[in-house]
Amino acid sequence: MVTASHVAAATTTTLVHRADQAPGWWRDAVIYQIYPRSFADSDGDGVGDLPGITGRLDHLARLGVDAAWLSPFYPSPQHDGGYDVADYRSVHPQLGTLSDMDALIARADQLGLRVIVDLVPNHTSDAHPWFAEALAAPPGSPQRDRYIFRDGTGPDGAEPPNNWGSVFGGPGWTRITEADGSPGQWYLHLFDSHQPDLNWEHEDVRGEFIDVLRFWLDRGVAGFRVDVAHGLIKDQSFPEWEGHRTMISAEESAEPAGKQAPMWDQPRVHEIYRTWREVLAEYGPERVLIAEAWVEDDRALARYVRPDEMHQAFNFQFLTTPWRAGSLRQSIQTSLLELDAVGAPCTWVLSNHDVVRAASRLGLSVTGKGPNGIGAGDPQPDGELGLRRARAGLLLMLALPGSAYLYQGEEFGLPEHTDLPGEVRQDPTFARTDGRVVGRDGCRIPLPWRSDAPGYGFSPTGATWLPQPDSFAALAADMQKGDPSSTYELVRAALRIRRDWRLGSGSLAWVDGLPANEGDLLVFTNREVVVLVNLGERAVPLPTDLEVLLASGGGDDVGPDEAVWAVIPRPADDDG
Repeated sequence: MVTASHVAAATTTTLVHRADQAPGWWRDAVIYQIYPRSFADSDGDGVGDLPGITGRLDHLARLGVDAAWLSPFYPSPQHDGGYDVADYRSVHPQLGTLSDMDALIARADQLGLRVIVDLVPNHTSDAHPWFAEALAAPPGSPQRDRYIFRDGTGPDGAEPPNNWGSVFGGPGWTRITEADGSPGQWYLHLFDSHQPDLNWEHEDVRGEFIDVLRFWLDRGVAGFRVDVAHGLIKDQSFPEWEGHRTMISAEESAEPAGKQAPMWDQPRVHEIYRTWREVLAEYGPERVLIAEAWVEDDRALARYVRPDEMHQAFNFQFLTTPWRAGSLRQSIQTSLLELDAVGAPCTWVLSNHDVVRAASRLGLSVTGKGPNGIGAGDPQPDGELGLRRARAGLLLMLALPGSAYLYQGEEFGLPEHTDLPGEVRQDPTFARTDGRVVGRDGCRIPLPWRSDAPGYGFSPTGATWLPQPDSFAALAADMQKGDPSSTYELVRAALRIRRDWRLGSGSLAWVDGLPANEGDLLVFTNREVVVLVNLGERAVPLPTDLEVLLASGGGDDVGPDEAVWAVIPRPADDDG
């Protein structure tokens, strides 16, 4: 049993992270990710849009988050869910207009919410005007040099310039037909063939994105989440590469020992972000840069958040950690120590638009990052177990010092849609692997707002661009609001307590020397709050000398895969 004496003895002897006194709203913020196509549809076409988001911003304010991050809403052919951008200074007509974006930012400001937008600098859409100019211009021209074009190898240049592959499957190079009709050069695309990689050695590219930053900063956004932040600079010798083709080598075993992937995390990428940080500084200290950087470890991640670079970087090490007490403890501790060394806050995230939802991922027999999507023929998650772990995981994440990210629908405990038919899937990974990898559609399903409405209230007509599972009926917002046992009310209460007890800017000390099954327990203090997560198979009795603030389960004990926040009651004569 955990007692007050255990806690008091450990608070000063196992301190990992001190309370953060540095200024900056973002250092302890809770940021809510909106995938615009799937959040709320205002016009009935089945695709979420900016007016739909604006109309639901009160949901975010009531939940208690600090900011909303919008995944891409730009004009796009939608070959990769909007991450194939054709125009960085406008809005996709199906999602609204620039005036709609201005209205969204204004309404968010009224509600005390900041708005962060996605920036996609590694590649454009092949529908971008620059790429059309590149195809029309000859090899070696300035227009073509904005992208990464190379001559092929082998007879008549019929083979790709090297063996680099696409993250989405298949080769990473596509050959073009020149303006005169002859077989031409090859262009690099580390993702879909409709997403040609930009050449960040070119001054046009660097200057363009400085202008794009200013365009959105002038419209009042609070900052940018930077897609594939670790991928902009490539090794200019373009060597053959026998290692991983995914974003991080941990996903494959073919990593050559001691070698850095030539397309990821190149040292000179940091000079770009130093320049960007200078631009944001012109707009005051409240604007932020957030890196999506899938790097090898926390030490590499820390390089992106040094004082003159990014403000935050997603902590994917935490997301991919298996559901084991020892593994989570090590992940949390290493992250805090490495980020503290550069004066940056940690960020914590369990779900996003690229991974299987936590409520399903944590219900698989093997936890961690999980597969790239789950199909009907794949091993299915244990839904009850996954939700129980996801609720405990949310309390764990929201109790950690630093900033936390919630993915839309995570507050409802939404599962992955695991039986989408192939004909409705839109993730390019599905097509590029001939269905062997089902991809990310299952975590991007339109949200359920009303259990008794067509499309569960996502759209006034009931239309949805991806079909919703039947399980969404019981998880719709109207079914959960006001129900103290619901995941929504759990998250809402957690955010209130997190704010009241200042956990985001707090400390962390491990509680050691616990009783018999301590190997299955994760216990720490943050300021005066004791956090206990039971990752074992046996219930742990709640100590009588702790006052429970919040629990993910409903019993008197801390059951398997449950979490509790508690405090040591002060003596009656303690005036504080």
